[in-house]
Parts: sequence; C-alpha cells; structure tokens
Amino acid sequence: MMESNKFAIDWCDSIRKSIDSIDSLRSERNGLQPDLDCVIERYPMRINPYFLKVVRQAGEPLARQVIPDIAELEDQTGFEDPLGEENDSPVPNLTHRYPDRVLFLVTTECAVYCRFCTRKRKAGKVGQVTADTIEAGLSYIEQHTEVKDVLVSGGDPLMLSDEKLANILHRLKAVSHVEIIRIGTRIPGVLPQRVTPDLVEILQQTNPLFLNLHFNHPAEITEEVKTACSMLADAGIPMGSQTVLLRGINDDPQILEILFRMLLRMRIRPYYLLHADQTRGTAHFWTRIETGLDIMQKLRGYISGLAVPTYVVDLPGGGGKVPLLPEYIVHKEKDVWEIKNFLDKTYQYHQSDLKQHG
Repeated sequence: MMESNKFAIDWCDSIRKSIDSIDSLRSERNGLQPDLDCVIERYPMRINPYFLKVVRQAGEPLARQVIPDIAELEDQTGFEDPLGEENDSPVPNLTHRYPDRVLFLVTTECAVYCRFCTRKRKAGKVGQVTADTIEAGLSYIEQHTEVKDVLVSGGDPLMLSDEKLANILHRLKAVSHVEIIRIGTRIPGVLPQRVTPDLVEILQQTNPLFLNLHFNHPAEITEEVKTACSMLADAGIPMGSQTVLLRGINDDPQILEILFRMLLRMRIRPYYLLHADQTRGTAHFWTRIETGLDIMQKLRGYISGLAVPTYVVDLPGGGGKVPLLPEYIVHKEKDVWEIKNFLDKTYQYHQSDLKQHG
C-alpha cells in the first residue's frame, strides 16, 4: 500500500509468518481440542498474523471460521465435491456449467483457510493447480467462443504474485469473446495489506473487471479493511460481497443487517447470501433453509434494497444456484393475486385490465 499508509507491510512476509501448525496454534490459544493434527493433515490450516490479531479482538465468530475442529473428520455427511464441479470440468480446474461462463481455478492458496470451504478437497493442497493446468484453462477459454464471462477463483487468485496474476488477466483480456472477468477473493477482508497500488493498477487495466469479495461478520471490517476497499473503490473497480450463512456465527438478522449496512457504506454491494454448501466435514456450520428465509423476511423492507442480497442455495450435484424467497404470495387466481408485504399485511394486485392491452 502507499508509503504513508500506517498499515503497509510486506504481505508475503505476513503469509510466511502465518500459523499453520497445531503447536504454534496452542501457543496462541488455550483449550484446543485434542487430535487437531489429524484434522490439518487432511485439511490444512493457515491464519496470517493480521487476521490472528482480528480474531483475538473479535473472538468466536471469527475464530470458528479459521480454527480447525475435530468435527471436520468425525462428521462424514455431505460430499467431497458438493457442487459437482468435477463433473462439468472439461480440463482440470475449469468448470463449464452455465452456457456463457466458466469457473477458472488458478491457485489453491489462501490467506486464511476457511473451515467451511466448498473446495476443502483442494484448498491448501500442493500440486492441484500447476502452470500446465492454468495454460490448459486459458487455451480452453480461447477456443470456446460461447464463453463470455470468466470467474477467476481458487483458492484465492490474489495470492498469486503481481506478475503471475497480471499475465493471466492479460491473456483473458486479449480473448475477444470474453466480455467480463470476475475475481473471487477474500483477501481484502482477511489480508488487506495485499491491496497495494501496484495490484490496484493491474486490476484497473483489466476493465471490465468485478471483484466478488467475501465477508461473513461485521467484526471482519477493520480500519485496514476499509482502507484497502477504499483504494479499490476509488480506482473504479466494482465490488460485490458474498456472505455464507453459518450456524452460530452469522445466522441472526441483526448481525447480517449490521454487516450489509457496513458493506454498502464501503461501496460494496451485498450480492449473495449463500446457504452453506454440503461439503463433507462442514456440517457443524450448516443451518436450515428456513433460517435463511426468516432472516431475509426480517431484512426486506427494513434496510435499503441495495443492502439486501439474494439468498441462494447452490444445489448439490451440479444443479447450480437457485434463489430462495420468503412466501410473499398468499393466494393467486387468474386475474387477482394476494401478496403479503414486509409488514405482513396482505394486498390485492389486479391484472384483469391487462387483457385489454395484451
């Protein structure tokens, strides 16, 4: 970041100093469960120094997102590949499910490893993404003219060096049929020091580019995060946020209302409230769909529509994202619909006049 910014540090050094072993975690945190070494042998852990500081201040809502739990091994419900990404993968680490867009994984590294991650099967695993798989993905995109939208994801693409990230983005930008490039990243919220002037310039050069950020709790939004997101917004880079609904962390309308208001003030549009994917080893985070619908009913009408995300479930097995809404339609006939508003009052909407103009 700018030299005058008191938060500027070497982000690579921060990653090197991350907690990634249970021994180092024990020196930081008391009362850990036994046998956590077995958990991180299968599902790696990383907590960078910046986010560790925020966890110390915020406590359990953030700690549970990044500290391993023996439940990850004990609970074997769910799926290794809950969204069936591999079934729609014509080349390694690229999923082509929807006609006009692809998901393109360019790294398995993250600044922190979320314990509820959809891609626990890949996150932090060495050798899953290579220069060859990236080249194969780029070649596939170049050859398939139906691809208009590329979501660059991982892992976290902003974990790549500026040079590697710029090379991938420049290749994509050069593809005439690619109209939109998106980057899925949690880094502005968990390692904001990575948002440097050089990085911002690279992102600016890849217009039109959208950042899909990831915030789950108001405690994640620190002064450092606000500074990083201001740099991105001031550079004209559109940002949206995807929030995962997590049991005991943010499954409360008041918590999410605070979060969504804060995001909007930072010029970040709350985009999705994601029902947690049924990834194996994450069942202790799952909520019922009714919980999400109740939250949406308590948000709609009480905060700006700009601050209300779409509640979606990504259907297991590759069915794709489907929006879920509370039951606002009370009764419907051919010409008269009875519709309930946010105050639970019912109104009639007449359509009979439409016959004369159809």
